[in-house]
Amino acid sequence: MNDFFNGIADLFVNVLFAPFDALKALELESWFAANTISWIFILIGFVAFVYWMLQLKKYNENGEEDKSISSHSYL
Repeated sequence: MNDFFNGIADLFVNVLFAPFDALKALELESWFAANTISWIFILIGFVAFVYWMLQLKKYNENGEEDKSISSHSYL
């Protein structure tokens, strides 16, 4: 059973964390290169946020939503 858990530890340390070790080594050479993935995710999130806000604005301008006080029974 000990070999099983050591095998899992070896898998994570030597195989699955290898990209993180590469980023750690790259960060010593270039901070911008090491954080490229983070900047890409931030850009994707910003684009998705702008798209979502534009869709909400378009839906709001259609005037389809019932905004009266009695539109919900709990109000």
